[in-house]
Amino acid sequence: MSVCTKAGRCFALFLTQWAWLAVAQTAGPNTAPDTSPYTSKIAAASTAASTAASTAANQAANPAEKAVPEVRGTWLTTTANTAIASPEQTAQTMQRLREIGLNTVYVEVWKNGYTQFPSKVLERTIGVAQRPNTALQDPGDKQAPPARDLLQETLIESHRNGLNYVAWFEYGFMAAHGSTSNHLRRLKPEWLSRDIKGNEVAPNGFVWLNPLHPQARQFLLDLTLEAIARYDLDGIQFDDRIVWPYVTMGYDDFTRGVYAAEHGGRQPPADARDPAWMRWRADKLNALAQDFVAQLHKARPGLLVSLSPAVYPWSFEHYLLEWPLWARWPEQQRWDEFVPQAYRMSYAAFDATWREQAQALRDVGAYRPQELVAGIRIVGDGADSSWAQLRDSIQLTRREGQGGHVLWFSRGVLDLYAKELTAFYGGPVLSPRFPAGWRAPSSPASRVPATAPAASRPAGQIVQTWQLPTLPAGRYRVIAHDGQQWRYVQDLVRLDGTAPAPVLRLARGLSRVEVLMDRRADRRTGQRPGRPTANVIQRP
Repeated sequence: MSVCTKAGRCFALFLTQWAWLAVAQTAGPNTAPDTSPYTSKIAAASTAASTAASTAANQAANPAEKAVPEVRGTWLTTTANTAIASPEQTAQTMQRLREIGLNTVYVEVWKNGYTQFPSKVLERTIGVAQRPNTALQDPGDKQAPPARDLLQETLIESHRNGLNYVAWFEYGFMAAHGSTSNHLRRLKPEWLSRDIKGNEVAPNGFVWLNPLHPQARQFLLDLTLEAIARYDLDGIQFDDRIVWPYVTMGYDDFTRGVYAAEHGGRQPPADARDPAWMRWRADKLNALAQDFVAQLHKARPGLLVSLSPAVYPWSFEHYLLEWPLWARWPEQQRWDEFVPQAYRMSYAAFDATWREQAQALRDVGAYRPQELVAGIRIVGDGADSSWAQLRDSIQLTRREGQGGHVLWFSRGVLDLYAKELTAFYGGPVLSPRFPAGWRAPSSPASRVPATAPAASRPAGQIVQTWQLPTLPAGRYRVIAHDGQQWRYVQDLVRLDGTAPAPVLRLARGLSRVEVLMDRRADRRTGQRPGRPTANVIQRP
């Protein structure tokens, strides 16, 4: 619905089930709803005005404008920490990460056979929309926490703090931990990969979907497409689990049948490391990844598509993953960002490994420094990283002019080196993936005191009035806090940034109301995120 003031200044409101009524502060009595869809021309003008206003404000007041852009990220998981264990902890975590100086979060949304959000795709496939409350989230858990829409919760809190949000589909083709008997493992045995003895648990301890099986592939793609269609994501990431399950896997009936059809009826070699057999499986995986990313770019051309692989060549030797080749593909079939997991126990080892990753890209003529981001370990198996090792690792990526760093994982950022990182960063910085003003922190609305006694209000209208802040032209989403968590309540499009800010009448019981930028329409455009202007650095 569009609403215009007497002066002809307009904004539009799209109501959800939470909202009772939305009116312009000075709306005329003859205002008629505009039922026509917003054209691409209006959308482009609205986005351009919003971006221009945000850019000007940032240039005037934002110290991040003066710093060299870099990805400063961390991974957030439900394993071995409590950073996102409850809505309250999620809110504190996102605020602290912003205060430390990070600009991007990579949040787990697909784990151990279940999504961390209600999924129609999952429900259609296995009969449940997300993890049941009786199912353990991690095999080591003593009890199962209640399932919730963790994606929406963490997404809202990250955007409230001006952080870019990348949905991390951590498990990729992993269907289950070896000790877990989940729905996917029980109901889809024909989708699973097996070794030459018929075992479905790979040497890495996990049960895997067969990346060659068309239904398994479509399932993972559909889960991802569902998330990007439903949520205002800045990007998605897959990691070292969008690979062949292990070099010894691939002897299930389906894979055997495909191989035999292409090799005159012959079965795959019994030697899992036979070079031709490795090459065949690697080529299949490469074709899968190329089609997968092309489908994502087709659905959301402006979406950041990130890959965090194991380091090369180890990734090929164990998982048949040749990710440096994935950087050579044409624009619409290429991953936007590579975050190799260069997890090492000393700076010297990191230095050697990291230079090896850059050289692997040079060797195939696909080294784009800004697309290469370092995955740096702080905590995990073994001793924690020292501060000197962490600092020097980050500085190496800066000297090399690369895209930044993502830290494994948030527990190390928050519990070990929050003070050191805050001083080291010295304030915020823009991400090279997104323009200035892409994710400004939320703007609060003000509660308007009631002017009439409750007894005089129309029956059923138990409402509270909120005055929204003045906003530049652009798309926004109104969020409200019900005392427990934030929820989206309305979509708002301001066609004229000089129009009076609207007043909203919402159901009572809300403790806070705020406004967030809405970038969903921008993700549908053809502008790809973070593409450097410099030419590819070719092989010498």
